[in-house]
Amino acid sequence: MFRKLSACIALVSLVFLVSCTHNNHEENENIFRYNELGDVTSLDPASARSFENIWVDDQLYNGLVQMDTALAIRPGIANSWEIKNEGKLYVFHLRSDVYFQDDSAFTGGKGRKVVASDFVHSFFRLFDARISDATTLLTDVDRSAEGTVQGFKALNDTTLLIYMKKPFAPFMSILTMRYFSVVPIEAIDKYGQDFGEHPVGTGPFRLRRWEHGNRLVLIRNEHYFEKDAQGNALPYLNGVVVTFIKDAETSFLEFMDGNLDMASGFAAMNPREVFTPNSQLRTELKSKCYLQRMPFLKTDYLGFMIDPKRMDEKIPINLKAIRQAINYAINKEELVRYLRFGVGIPANNGFVPPFLPGNKNEKVTGYSYNTDKASELLAQAGFPNGKGLPEISVFVSNETASIAQAIQAQLQHVGIKLSIHIERPAVLAEGVVSGQCYFFKKSWVGDYPDAENFLSLFYSKNFSPEGVNYFHYSDPQFDSLYDKAVTEPNDTIRFAEYRTMDKMVMESATVVPLYYDEVIRLVNNHISGLPIDSRNSLDLRRVKKG
Repeated sequence: MFRKLSACIALVSLVFLVSCTHNNHEENENIFRYNELGDVTSLDPASARSFENIWVDDQLYNGLVQMDTALAIRPGIANSWEIKNEGKLYVFHLRSDVYFQDDSAFTGGKGRKVVASDFVHSFFRLFDARISDATTLLTDVDRSAEGTVQGFKALNDTTLLIYMKKPFAPFMSILTMRYFSVVPIEAIDKYGQDFGEHPVGTGPFRLRRWEHGNRLVLIRNEHYFEKDAQGNALPYLNGVVVTFIKDAETSFLEFMDGNLDMASGFAAMNPREVFTPNSQLRTELKSKCYLQRMPFLKTDYLGFMIDPKRMDEKIPINLKAIRQAINYAINKEELVRYLRFGVGIPANNGFVPPFLPGNKNEKVTGYSYNTDKASELLAQAGFPNGKGLPEISVFVSNETASIAQAIQAQLQHVGIKLSIHIERPAVLAEGVVSGQCYFFKKSWVGDYPDAENFLSLFYSKNFSPEGVNYFHYSDPQFDSLYDKAVTEPNDTIRFAEYRTMDKMVMESATVVPLYYDEVIRLVNNHISGLPIDSRNSLDLRRVKKG
């Protein structure tokens, strides 16, 4: 009785919050608040491509398995599983106490129990490129397996089978991605293409209200299945409010005034006000907030488009010696220290972040700052001190223009002239994918913590525009090793093969890794229980406010 009364009071408070202007007392009524500088475009997990979408989806949905802060795979709706037939059959055993959130799509508006066939329907949707961003992640599913629906089979209500064409070692990590959440067929049928506006999942929160461009409100799912170690129902919060203030300075001031509980990411905070010269939280802020920080599965880099069809053209970057000289001529420590206030790790190793499994103790050696070596390579290429070397164009977005300008000055020291072309992010992305930009600044965020995700950018079968090999890097030895590694069940052997591939990429100088990014968050002192991980996920299940 008391619990029901408490839930009613919380709901009334949240509704009042949504309908009112800023009222600091009401906004702190056990509600977690954060701001997005970007937009949430859909709450359909099949479209969970951006962090803005994923962070909200993480509160609404669950999948078979989940990943903990140490990047280990843990049970989700599946409480156990086996991998059989030499990695070509996955058998998942589901919990029988998971229910979809209440919605008018169900008879009587009450959510029903999740069964294995719900995963079959949910995963089948992911093959449809019109709604799904995950089609390439299902390449190795055996869609022709007899007696299945495109490779998936519900043996009974609590047993799900997934058939693979061949072993694929990172597959369990892929299944932790938000794409692979379970959704009810009733809601898909009812809402159709508008399901992303009317999400129905199993997660700790459910959608209360979404005012596009203004705010999004979630409320506690009273029927959520997970409990804490003491048997208390999760989540602890009554709700979540996401605002969409587009000006970073205004958003940061809202956090400093206590109207937001978290400021996440380098772009969302004023680094001069936040960090000391040695990249620590300023003392005067410690009475208001604390800093969360850890390595991010993200590599920021400069990429070269090396199309074999153009190798005869007189393009400087076609020469490996020029690409290597550029690698040596860039002082990554200075970029991180002065332009990012120490946020990030200078990328003197490979393209794959060195803290991923398999790299922590045996790091790949990349390029360190060495102007003498850069000058030596320029001379070998026939351009001593850069004499006779044509100007090289680099394409960047407006967000990274300052980094490009710093690199321009550094390259000038060894005689390499760089012209900077600043494009809007969407225009730059299209130019890179279509092969119109020979030299460009981009970043890659790992979808899952396996080096394969980073190395897939150099697999020749992934040539852009169809795939993510924007460089058109092609090496039969690399491809052969990639094919072998992804089917290798022994982690020690697979990780060694990954390192070999990373070394091959670095030797070719197809990319210039600049820095491995860090997840950084400022969190108000009244917030506890907020975990942080290298995927930059947002887990609010155990967050307490007060």
